[in-house]
Amino acid sequence: MVASTTGAVSPHRWLRLEFAALYIGAPLAIALFLPPEQLFKALAVFSLAGMGLLWVTGGFQWRVLVRGWRRMPWRELAGIALAVLLTGWLILTLTRPEALFAIPRHRPEMLAVIWLFYPILSALPQELIFRPLFFHRYGAILPQGRAAIALNAAVFSFAHLMYWSWVVAIMTFVGGWIFGRAYLRHGFPAAWALHAVAGNILFAVGMGVYFYSGNVVRPF
Repeated sequence: MVASTTGAVSPHRWLRLEFAALYIGAPLAIALFLPPEQLFKALAVFSLAGMGLLWVTGGFQWRVLVRGWRRMPWRELAGIALAVLLTGWLILTLTRPEALFAIPRHRPEMLAVIWLFYPILSALPQELIFRPLFFHRYGAILPQGRAAIALNAAVFSFAHLMYWSWVVAIMTFVGGWIFGRAYLRHGFPAAWALHAVAGNILFAVGMGVYFYSGNVVRPF
């Protein structure tokens, strides 16, 4: 592994409260009260707060964010692209067949914009919050081994509560597990690349009907 869950902050109740506020309280408040069109602003604030917490924690080597390109898991990248494509195709065939490949069929220029900016504006800040910050600052209060990855996947899935969709919840849990494991095994670039590829394929196949904030309908 290239990273560990042994954080730089000693375990104490305030750290647990901070963890709960960041990974449970904030997503819950966003899902309940934030207008969907404010999602990216919230993500920006969330990202800046996360970077600030990493900074004040100490002991984090910022260069690890750009190290690890030689350990890129190319087979996993190909695998997640194929898995997301097939899963998205199956889900939409059963639930929303009219959405299948809607963007490349009707707005190919929009797909190009998504593929260009999604990795930077969405995948990157999410990965900073849910991988380096999660495993470094809160490593001292995390369980060991796979349990830490499972917890990481769970909070990553919960962060997508604002979409109010079981499809999104399940897919982001599986994705969070894959990204978290990749971060610990291969480094930050691998986790970011896997997230970026998965997200870009999701929108290409038409899963934006589930993952686009403009389509969110709260169940209350």
